[in-house]
Amino acid sequence: MDIVPEISASTDITLVTLQKCPSDINFLADFFKKVSSLGVDVDMISLAPAYGAYTSVSFTISDDDFDKVYRFTLELDKKMHLGAKVSSRNCKISIYSDKMKNCPGVAAAVFEKAAGVNADIRLITTSEVDISLLVTDADFESTLKSLEDYFKTKAN
Repeated sequence: MDIVPEISASTDITLVTLQKCPSDINFLADFFKKVSSLGVDVDMISLAPAYGAYTSVSFTISDDDFDKVYRFTLELDKKMHLGAKVSSRNCKISIYSDKMKNCPGVAAAVFEKAAGVNADIRLITTSEVDISLLVTDADFESTLKSLEDYFKTKAN
């Protein structure tokens, strides 16, 4: 693995999980349209495989938007029993490089470095050129340092 990715980080992130939402794309479209109408920017989204009529979806927003989304999901949870869970004060670490595409081992290295500091990872999203980890605020500094140190040594 001969890549040296860019590492970026952001703080003050809220994770919202709907543990039992309908596995219907129309529900998701309507849900995220409503979140958008509240003026809330959604960042990471992870949809679990459907099991029958239900699935689980997790997404992140800024802690600043916590109240708006919390009120909306609480109302919806009362009506639909979605199993809504919300946790704030998380941080996102993103590892990015165009060279990650078709480069085995990057995810393994990232997870190994996060495991090495016992990071409490709340959510993982990926693309061909990006791996993003949502970690608790308590684990942010150690996880970020572990990843930066590892990839810094790969650069030398």
